Amino acid sequence: MSIQVDLVKGAKADTYTIPPIVDGTQPTRIVEGYPQTARRTPSRPLLRRPLTLSELTGPLDLSGRLAATSADVAGQSARRALGQLIVLRLAVRDEDGSPIAGTMVEMWQANAAGRYAHPNDSDHAPLDPHFQGNARVQTDASGNIEIRTIKPGAYPVPGPDRWWRPPHVHFSVWGKVWLSRVVTQMFFPGDPLNEQDLILNAVVDAEARARLVARSVPTQAAPGDALVFEHTVVVRGKRATPTEHA
Repeated sequence: MSIQVDLVKGAKADTYTIPPIVDGTQPTRIVEGYPQTARRTPSRPLLRRPLTLSELTGPLDLSGRLAATSADVAGQSARRALGQLIVLRLAVRDEDGSPIAGTMVEMWQANAAGRYAHPNDSDHAPLDPHFQGNARVQTDASGNIEIRTIKPGAYPVPGPDRWWRPPHVHFSVWGKVWLSRVVTQMFFPGDPLNEQDLILNAVVDAEARARLVARSVPTQAAPGDALVFEHTVVVRGKRATPTEHA
């Protein structure tokens, strides 16, 4: 089913239609072998309600609610986090490929040993005192952000099935209005664990799954001390980036 959106301009309402999401381009909600997905999936049908004017038109500047932080997550000199230094270049686009300027992007990730700086993560891996692994950055006029961070490590998933999550970065991206939001993950190209990851492979469509994998920038075009990865997030429409919440 396509989605109809009303844009209010003064006293006149303009209507346009966003193409429907194609089956298989979004992940299976309950992933066999990963019991957390069953607990996070609604057990009852979703209810549709009309959107109000405030929901359709604002807030236009999310920085008032979501304060930006430093885009340098890795740190400097003696206080730099351990691990491979990387730069993430993220582009945020709408269904037409147009840049979404001034929107907020949140990121969070595990450290180089595969552990999150969060009380709920009591994994085997050590914490890094110089790495919190999260940031909130506003896109520029071209709809882009750049984050300097550390390549995250893989980590085992608790449970009897003995599988590992590949290195990945979580993103929460807002669109032009408050309710247009994508929570997703970015994976790294060529990692052997990608083919075994139950979360990544819950996206059945191969082309949509490939849109979750970043592009590696040739080292000749990267700064001398870091690897660079480019990635695009599309917040809605037929080619919307698959949502990966786990």
